[in-house]
Amino acid sequence: MNPTRVYAIVLRQLYLIRGNPTRFFQIFVWILLDIVFWGFTTKYLHGIAGEFNFLSVFLGAILLEDFLVRTQQGVTVAFFEDVWARNFLNVFGSPIKVLEYVGGLVLTSIITTSVALLAMLLLASLVFGFSIFSYGIYLIPFLLILFIFGLALGVFGAAVVLRFGPASEWFIWPLPAVLAPFVGVVYPISVLPGWMQYISHALPPTYVFEGMRSIVTTGTFEAQTLIFSFGLALLYIALACWFFYYIYRIAVRTGLIARYSAETLT
Repeated sequence: MNPTRVYAIVLRQLYLIRGNPTRFFQIFVWILLDIVFWGFTTKYLHGIAGEFNFLSVFLGAILLEDFLVRTQQGVTVAFFEDVWARNFLNVFGSPIKVLEYVGGLVLTSIITTSVALLAMLLLASLVFGFSIFSYGIYLIPFLLILFIFGLALGVFGAAVVLRFGPASEWFIWPLPAVLAPFVGVVYPISVLPGWMQYISHALPPTYVFEGMRSIVTTGTFEAQTLIFSFGLALLYIALACWFFYYIYRIAVRTGLIARYSAETLT
């Protein structure tokens, strides 16, 4: 992998963000609205709930969910820039390798997600007095697991759009929302019906949100569960990268990239 080519992909995205201020909406505005809305909701519930710490459980869960969404969108939005600009022939007609291209998308997501996370933490702390550090040392693996799984969703979504065309991007935007009921963002998965719980146990974020609630309510969390969810997240990112490469080879072999249009490809 050539670091210069990876940097070129990242630099293009940074220039796009700098050249169009509306792109800051995707990075900042929506997450700030989420934190404000759910922050005041949580503050109200905390006021009437007595001893239960709604602030750490509810607002913390929303913040972590937003972090997952920003990670996924950090990859997909960077990829969609090439979709909207019809830029694939320019990119893949160059010496850049597919691994370098995906690496550039991932690095872009790391940058934008880190900035968004800092903004979320600052707002939650200043306005609502919430500190994500209340989760202790588990905060680092929690964020890492969500980040890896978010990258997997982003790379998978990019592969789907590469295969089926820009019209399929509307199936990618709601992916985190579709998964949210299964991972138990604001409720334990024990309340779900059995068939949904089977799906829940196959998703790494489930263990993060369950662990977060366990730390707040009991002060404990099983390390074995953390290791299992981390391994599961690594499996998903490996499968997503393989899937993207597989779709890319099909697109090159069949000439799909050259026929890329604004409609669904067949």
